[in-house]
Amino acid sequence: MVDAVSTQSAPSGLGLGGSLTGGQAMGKDAFLKLLVAQLKNQDPLKPQDSSQFVAELAQFSSLEQAMAINDRLDVLALQNRGLANTEVASLVGKNATVRGSVVTSDGTGVGVPLSFGLGGNADAVTVTVRNQAGEVVRTIEVGAKNQGLVKLQWDGRNDGGMIQPAGAYQISITAKDSAGNPVSVSQETTGLVKSVSFDKGYPVLHLDNGVSVPVSDLLGIELPKAKP
Repeated sequence: MVDAVSTQSAPSGLGLGGSLTGGQAMGKDAFLKLLVAQLKNQDPLKPQDSSQFVAELAQFSSLEQAMAINDRLDVLALQNRGLANTEVASLVGKNATVRGSVVTSDGTGVGVPLSFGLGGNADAVTVTVRNQAGEVVRTIEVGAKNQGLVKLQWDGRNDGGMIQPAGAYQISITAKDSAGNPVSVSQETTGLVKSVSFDKGYPVLHLDNGVSVPVSDLLGIELPKAKP
């Protein structure tokens, strides 16, 4: 005598987006559990449609292949990140031009390069130099400048002509057009790369003038000039 067959129905639609996961993609472990449950609970007198079973196995095979590809991509991403970090670390000891508003004077009266970009033609441009205490030490009236990159030098002296101590100085730029309206300004600064950190999840350059910027703000690199 044959025992009564369980009438518990197998889960239908065993696709990777099955209802067991609330419509979300199913991992391969959950897929296997669901497949085994379906095989255990199917009616032996009415086994599931073979074509459906083959389709489910094909889905599982595709899932495994996709997961293997993702694993390889993750490994490649880590390798590329390591190579990129190595390249960024090689910038230590070189002069870097980055977006920023701090410059360093060596206190000898040698010219300190300044550069900034104008978003439009300016009828009047003023450069203000402040020391670390926030005091204005020099105001330079540059005059009219066209849109684009502007380069000039601060001689390291205050308005009275006295050489200022070595250290970091904050540079602020104001620009106005012929109608007196402000013109947008983007500032740059140059300093020696002392170190590179990666603790923020991306490389950060630390310059000898106290500026720390993400490597995405890097504008240019050059070797330090040899001392005579």
